[in-house]
Amino acid sequence: MRHGKKVNHLSRKTAHRKAMLSNMACSLIEHKRINTTVAKAKALKQYVEPLITKSKEDTTHNRRLTFAKLRSKEAVTTLFREVSAKVADRPGGYTRIIKLGNRLGDNADMAMIELVDFNELYSVGEKKKSGSTRRSRRSRSKKAAQTNTENTNEEE
Repeated sequence: MRHGKKVNHLSRKTAHRKAMLSNMACSLIEHKRINTTVAKAKALKQYVEPLITKSKEDTTHNRRLTFAKLRSKEAVTTLFREVSAKVADRPGGYTRIIKLGNRLGDNADMAMIELVDFNELYSVGEKKKSGSTRRSRRSRSKKAAQTNTENTNEEE
């Protein structure tokens, strides 16, 4: 029975697991997406989402708590400046796990974990409006006719 066992040990000792998750979290914050195994991605999601929640309120205490987990000044700075600004209105669910298939070498299940607000492909909100690309002789001739009539009216 596995009652109350919430931590996936990932076949590593405690120090190795903590260091690995810290390094993966720093890479995720820096690059906004990383490829890893599904089990590590799920463990990383549980590790990094509370840190992102802490970064929404920029206090010295939250920065120190986050630095204790990440051990990287650059990652903490990026987290509190860029990432927290993007996720300020989101109530949770800051990461997304996309399964990629199996690794060729050992057939391990691979996944991509990414920060949700940094992927423009899946953004549901505002869409970028493209410029008019339609070229029609009729529309050009109407504009030309309008400018010709304005020019003739000015000359008279």
